[in-house]
Amino acid sequence: MSRPAVPIAIGPAEPPPALLEKAVVEAGAAVSELDDARALIWAGGPGEFPDELPATVEWVQLPAAGIEDWFTAGIFARYPTVRFTSAAGAFAASVAEHALMLLLAGVRYLPEHLRAARWRQQDFFPHVDTLRGKTVTIVGAGGIGRALIPMLIPLGAHVIAINRSGRPVTGPGIPETVETLATEHLGRIWPRTDHVVIAAPATPDTRHLVGADELARLKPSSWIINVARGSLVDTDALVTALASGAIGGAGLDVTDPEPLPDGHPLWVLPNAIVTPHDSNPPQLRFAAFADHVGENVMRFVAGRELIAPIDPERGY
Repeated sequence: MSRPAVPIAIGPAEPPPALLEKAVVEAGAAVSELDDARALIWAGGPGEFPDELPATVEWVQLPAAGIEDWFTAGIFARYPTVRFTSAAGAFAASVAEHALMLLLAGVRYLPEHLRAARWRQQDFFPHVDTLRGKTVTIVGAGGIGRALIPMLIPLGAHVIAINRSGRPVTGPGIPETVETLATEHLGRIWPRTDHVVIAAPATPDTRHLVGADELARLKPSSWIINVARGSLVDTDALVTALASGAIGGAGLDVTDPEPLPDGHPLWVLPNAIVTPHDSNPPQLRFAAFADHVGENVMRFVAGRELIAPIDPERGY
């Protein structure tokens, strides 16, 4: 006699979104009411989260990769015995693609090309560069980094991966030759890298990870790309570095503050590219989240380790 399917609730929508319901059922569980559930797949924000969870709930899947708002709301402290997982890694491919676009746009001098209203070939020749033979450092080489490295390697870039542990970054399309350094050695890379991609989580420890000192140690041709959170880069220091030509430019899908106010210098600096945090738009995000949910539900049903567990002590 087969066991009954593991009951899992989906919130806050009623009825539950069809993609999430399909993911739960195909992973071997059953969609249930919250009162009967052993797990909760949450598709809303922290402000909508239930004031109380039934004692039967062992695990909660959150819809975001960045979870600083959930810490601010005190959700994890409210439920210390519940396992929480984020959506870290679920959106990596889309965000990595966006990061590559920003980096190539900067290196190939695309902003000035788009502004040009006449033929300026001789003006542009000295500024158009390549990633071939250049060093690109990925700070926070988690899911986004693992998706971005196989995009950079075929372009001839040398990649340095920075992660918390310093353990080699592995995955499909990632050669063993990729250099990996622990976060504690981050200071070594600023003068030796050509470009930097910021993809680390936002925590109190990573606030202003890139400030005036770090920017001053980069090359005048370096582009810095931020697809993580705006707080990781000191905006005032970045504006100063861009305006003075201390670095080549910045490609930002996230800013501090966010939304970036009208009239802010980053909107008009010629070596700044700002996209409005749209590297992972809703039409791409929801399908990717459903895939992530399906994998984690399958693991939960089988009693296996879940993807992207949240460690409240580390802040991500």
